[in-house]
Amino acid sequence: MRKFNIRKVLDGLTAVSSAASASSAAQQQQAGNRETEIQETLQSEHFQLCKTVRHGFPYQPSALAFDPVQKILAIGTQTGALRLFGRPGVECYCQHDSGAAVIQLQFLINEGALVSALADDTLHLWNLRQKRPAILHSLKFNRERITFCHLPFQSKWLYVGTERGNIHIVNVESFTLSGYVIMWNKAIELSSKSHPGPIVHISDNPMDEGKLLIGFESGTVVLWDLKSKKADYRYTHDEAIHSVAWHHEGKQFICSHSDGTLTIWNVKSPTKPFQTITPHGKQLKDGKKPEPCKPILKVEYKTTRAGDPFIILSGGLSYDTVGRRPCLTVMHGKSTAVLEMDYSIVDFLTLCETPYPNDFQEPYAVVVLLEKDLVLIDLAQNGYPIFENPYPLTIHESPVTCCEYFADCPVDLIPALYSVGARQKRQGYSKKEWPISGGNWGLITQSYPEIIITGHADGSIKFWDASAITLQVLYKLKTAKVFEKSRNKEDRPNTDIVDEDPYAIQIISWCPESRMLCIAGVSAHVIIYRFSKQEVTTEVIPMLEVRLLYEINDVETPDGEQVPPLPTPGTGSNPQSIVPQSHPSTSSSSSDGLRDNVPCLKVKNSPLKQSPGYQIELVIQLVWVSGEPPQQITSLAVNSAYGLVVFGNCNGIAMVDYLQKTVLLNLGTIELYGSNDPYRREPRSPRKTRQPSGGLCDINEGTMVPEDRCKSPTSDVKDNSFSRSRSSSVTSIDKESREAISALHFCETFTRKADTSPSPCLWVGTTLGTVLVIVLNLPPGGEQRLLQPVIVSPSGTILRLKGAILRMAFLDTTGSLVPPAHEPWREHNVPEDKDEKDKSKKRRPVSVSPSSSQEISENQYAVICSEKQAKVISLPSQNCIYKQNITETSFVLRGDIVSLSNSICLACFCANGHIMTFSLPSLRPLLDVYYLPLTNMRIARTFCFTNNGQALYLVSPTEIQRLTYSQETCENLQEMLGELFTPVETPEAPNRGFFKGLFGGGAQSLDREELFGESASGKASRSLAQHIPGPGGIEGVKGAASGVVGELARARLALDERGQKLGELEEKTAAMLYSADSFSKHAHEMMLKYKDKKWYQF
Repeated sequence: MRKFNIRKVLDGLTAVSSAASASSAAQQQQAGNRETEIQETLQSEHFQLCKTVRHGFPYQPSALAFDPVQKILAIGTQTGALRLFGRPGVECYCQHDSGAAVIQLQFLINEGALVSALADDTLHLWNLRQKRPAILHSLKFNRERITFCHLPFQSKWLYVGTERGNIHIVNVESFTLSGYVIMWNKAIELSSKSHPGPIVHISDNPMDEGKLLIGFESGTVVLWDLKSKKADYRYTHDEAIHSVAWHHEGKQFICSHSDGTLTIWNVKSPTKPFQTITPHGKQLKDGKKPEPCKPILKVEYKTTRAGDPFIILSGGLSYDTVGRRPCLTVMHGKSTAVLEMDYSIVDFLTLCETPYPNDFQEPYAVVVLLEKDLVLIDLAQNGYPIFENPYPLTIHESPVTCCEYFADCPVDLIPALYSVGARQKRQGYSKKEWPISGGNWGLITQSYPEIIITGHADGSIKFWDASAITLQVLYKLKTAKVFEKSRNKEDRPNTDIVDEDPYAIQIISWCPESRMLCIAGVSAHVIIYRFSKQEVTTEVIPMLEVRLLYEINDVETPDGEQVPPLPTPGTGSNPQSIVPQSHPSTSSSSSDGLRDNVPCLKVKNSPLKQSPGYQIELVIQLVWVSGEPPQQITSLAVNSAYGLVVFGNCNGIAMVDYLQKTVLLNLGTIELYGSNDPYRREPRSPRKTRQPSGGLCDINEGTMVPEDRCKSPTSDVKDNSFSRSRSSSVTSIDKESREAISALHFCETFTRKADTSPSPCLWVGTTLGTVLVIVLNLPPGGEQRLLQPVIVSPSGTILRLKGAILRMAFLDTTGSLVPPAHEPWREHNVPEDKDEKDKSKKRRPVSVSPSSSQEISENQYAVICSEKQAKVISLPSQNCIYKQNITETSFVLRGDIVSLSNSICLACFCANGHIMTFSLPSLRPLLDVYYLPLTNMRIARTFCFTNNGQALYLVSPTEIQRLTYSQETCENLQEMLGELFTPVETPEAPNRGFFKGLFGGGAQSLDREELFGESASGKASRSLAQHIPGPGGIEGVKGAASGVVGELARARLALDERGQKLGELEEKTAAMLYSADSFSKHAHEMMLKYKDKKWYQF
């Protein structure tokens, strides 16, 4: 079947459309547009796309490993990801191409290498001696499934146990199989009549490397003599085994079982266990066996010089502990501590002072990998406190529902947020330093502050310091605390419009300069916050209720029910329909019994203590109207210089003066048009056909509106009443009548063609591609601002684009960005002295635009980006001077006007996975890269661009992926990344002591090369496993070939290089086959991936 390259088709379309738009623009320029002669400095070579770093908790973790010398932690996941953690700020993300689950990880301790075993029966050797680790070798098992791996300290021979119960041995330098195999039937011989099950454990005796302890799932354990190739002892138990651990002296080992018991065995007494313990079993009086408990999934046995050994285990709780949280049990001497965890335990490791298994272990901490958290327990302190986790692993504490990214913020912002956030820190952590301390930081080449804000399902908002590719939480704001909480489901108000998470954040609007914050929540609520360093108690929470109507009469529903009649259009702007209140409304139903005039949430009516940080200025709620719930908010903007907040949904738009606490504007979308409605929608009358008025309408008949596409971000909002009262067969005009507000932008610009000077205004974009301009007449500053009303009036200016409007911005006559006016931040909770008052009277809103000093004859440019195209419009003439059709076959999910290299550009992310940038004002295409293989609603909702070539999105429910589209950042990235491997001396081996040396005691070494090498054991079957060279190749091995294993590796390399050329063709074929196989598996998994998800999990 011939492959169809859609990218080339899209590139062709882009080229055609850009050529067409460029020629049309050229014609317009010849028509006398002298103002467009702006020197553009950005070129294609300034752009390059690459991933920078991934932050957050590894999604769906499945494996854990620790290098006790390098002090590096590795976590593998069910999607084939590998995350490596060193000291705080040193993190690394890698990915196995196949996407198969990581079942086990093994460090080559202090070698700068790691072996990963995957669920698709492949082994991979990672080189960690480079800033971006790479795979040096892979080995694919064809006939057997891998279940357990063990790599002894300072050995190059990896033991691989399989589902069939056999053990194969892999040379980790060449990644080839040894001919030495331990077959299951030889290991158990006649001790069992049935197959012993898969291998669940392999380890060598700490005191004798020649003895290998093999654990089979069924309960059989075998001590195998590697030299004589036979079993020394067999230990049988009638309960299935989950894990095995040695005592460091090699005379005892401990097994954990499926009935919640631990058995301790003396090596030389195979007939019965030396001791059986049921840690959580109830001891029965008459000497009977304790009741069975849940399986003990893992046990570790660690010794100390000065006291009793530690036995640490996960699982094993009794079956009657219903609803009890997962536990880690620490048994030390006579004390047993049960440590409850918030999530189920995936794996745990005990961190010890020595890497040598035959020495006293001296455990000092336990690292516990949970399903959604990483916990470190201090074993040296009473009560086993946990360490404070310095990694940014709490992004998903509550599911992320939206995020915003701000690069190049004011320099005082991060210290201000940090100082208020420092008071929120929990107490009771371990006093010790974080023990995972390996690696080194990279060089900081970026000096500008960056802030990420995440909004969450529980109504919380987190501010993160994201400067210089690191991430650290600064401050957390809980928006839900302003509302009354229902204690149980029955107690919940029947005004809810969402089943769960009624406080979830949908939109964040933040002004970094004034520090004003505004959020819109899923229950059609808006909250405005001011930043203050003082604690205050608010006696009465300021509150407004707004009644936003949808005036057009609905068509009859398919089942014949008539939709409740709606008020006439005039009531939308009638001041009586606005209910400004300082207390929650009490009226709950209208005369005909329909729910009316009630908000979805109830604001607290008791005094609210507000800590330093963000404090409530005003709560605004949309109310139910004649039995119809309020529609969720689709756009939001706040402006500190004007003291205004504006928001819109599919019913209309509302503007509020948050200084005077009054509603200034409350209009249905259609009323915004006045008599200029291009669709000629007649209120309260059925519509048959659409008759767009000529000249204004730029949409062709076939254009899809957002409600036709499930992936459009503008329809990401749940529209309950809409879905209840319509079917999919409703005509497109009926859907289009529900025109939502999709973009809002405050600015100081020319509102009409006849204007001679710019004035404050609001630009409104809708889902039908219309841009309308509303004029703002603001009273003078100071006291007058609080006494005189703000006058709001439509300007009559209407502009049209294809597709929903996403973003608007303004350029001055030199092509520089004109930011919205803002007021500098000041402390509001401290009374001003007289001088300050005089200053504030004179204070004008800061508008950093050079246009404030322009002559009247000079102009501005409006940049408008929609789902389909971008236009640059000259003001005040309103001529479209540049136009670019961004996409014909897809639609833009996110568009941002951003600064880069002392210039500005438009950056777009399309639903087809393309990231594009365009120059401004001419809209020349500068970058077009296919980045994401597919899109889902989580990515669509969280993707955002910011200044200096930075962007991010939520790559999984727990992780943020950052990327850059700046060539300069890509070049500097290698320097900025931290180093995982640092040269560290391996600790000295423990002393054998005089008597042990004299009488032959102590650790016995083994020449494994003599046993497992090709000369002794022969060649392994070629069909058993195939070797696949990694991208690191021979050069990567050379880089890694140093240290203890490295000496042997150098000798092996000479042989390898000679044989490499002969095997190259075969290996390339193997690599291609493996790549094709992993691709088909990946595609199948993608198809099965998205089922039964909540709206914020997509």
